[in-house]
Amino acid sequence: MGKLAITLACGDYDRTHALADGSVEPEGVDLNYLPVSPPGEIFWRMLRHEEFDASELSLSNYTMGLARGDTRFVALPVFPYRTFRHSSIWINTEAGIREPRDLIGKRVGCPEYAMTALLFIRGLLQHEYDVPPEAMRWFRARTERVELNLPPGVHIQDLDGGQSLDSRLERGELDAATSASMLPGFLKGSPRIQRLFPNAREVEAEYYRRTRIFPIMHIVAIRRAVYERNRWLARSLAKAFQAAKERADESARRHISGTCSLPWAALEYEHSQQVFGGDPYPYGVEPNLPTLEAATLYSYEQGLSPRRVAVEELFVPEAVDVFGGV
Repeated sequence: MGKLAITLACGDYDRTHALADGSVEPEGVDLNYLPVSPPGEIFWRMLRHEEFDASELSLSNYTMGLARGDTRFVALPVFPYRTFRHSSIWINTEAGIREPRDLIGKRVGCPEYAMTALLFIRGLLQHEYDVPPEAMRWFRARTERVELNLPPGVHIQDLDGGQSLDSRLERGELDAATSASMLPGFLKGSPRIQRLFPNAREVEAEYYRRTRIFPIMHIVAIRRAVYERNRWLARSLAKAFQAAKERADESARRHISGTCSLPWAALEYEHSQQVFGGDPYPYGVEPNLPTLEAATLYSYEQGLSPRRVAVEELFVPEAVDVFGGV
């Protein structure tokens, strides 16, 4: 019997590179790895058209689907991309914003309201600083991947095309903006754009120490029809993703000796080990429970999900078992 041909769309992260280049092969699978970028293109093509057998997928969009009864996909507790989001809140320096509470009543730009980055940004603003989503006026730059049915107190206005969030923020048309990536104006040294948290690195490390939340942006999903015909596939892919991550970990340890073109790479590695007490990017449910519980809570609180999804609903048991269960 031949191997099962599977097309997987996923970014080419260091944690997944061994899958992308074929040096790690999932057992029983003839894997066609499509390194699609940006991830939003993957999400759109999967959620709207189910183009791939498996793919990287937005945790927020996936959770919303489960809560609404969308059973087209199943997921693995594998997290290709995660990042802290205090550093993703930007302000116009002339907008009178000095602390998070100053965002109340302000005009805040966002790419999409339902994206996972915004889920965690709104969650941390509400739970850490008592700034709920309805306290701000949201201005959205692009079409949502999924339909929204938000509480009546949430104000969202669509921006007309042609101008970036970055340029609108710099001109003062927005008071603040959220972005999953670095704003070009900040990189160019614009005096009108800075982070809400100038000391974001320290704030994010302290946030993790206190909450154990390291925001998960993306999970790995399989089309349910493919999974139901080949339930072993979930375990095979989960094991392969873990093996690829272990190779990346080994490579990182080798490169901090001086071959990496980042002057303080060794110190960064040491700092990460101190903050996380080991692997910063564990797969599986148990080591990520605070983050997953936060995500499902925020999705329900913010009106993205009509009910709170239980963490045990998120992932198929065959994959959970690979990492030791809950």
